[in-house]
Amino acid sequence: MTHLIPITMQIQIRKSGGGDVSLEDCAGFTEPMEKALETSELLNDAYVLEISSPGISDQLLSDRDFQTFRGFPVEVTYKDESNSEQLQTGLLHKRSINDVQLNIKGRISKIRRNYVTGVKLISPTG
Repeated sequence: MTHLIPITMQIQIRKSGGGDVSLEDCAGFTEPMEKALETSELLNDAYVLEISSPGISDQLLSDRDFQTFRGFPVEVTYKDESNSEQLQTGLLHKRSINDVQLNIKGRISKIRRNYVTGVKLISPTG
């Protein structure tokens, strides 16, 4: 972010296996990155280095995700009986063995789980 004084360099790190990135992981990456920047001499002015993780994925995958985000706005992508891709938005009610349930304007809508191709968090306005 070159418009800030001092310049801010933000780097997001991820684990190759897809696991959670800890504070210790970020701290452990900071020193080698600082050394690499200093020896490269790419930045001649003062800078701030921020190392972070991307945070929570917007895709819901695990049972824990579905429990944690119950009541949150989601978008469900699924295939209908004719194998056409469909989208349905609503508030996540729950996921059972058989279906994903959404609260749409106070009514529970069920989408067969074997038709669902993805469930992701969305902003309240869509």
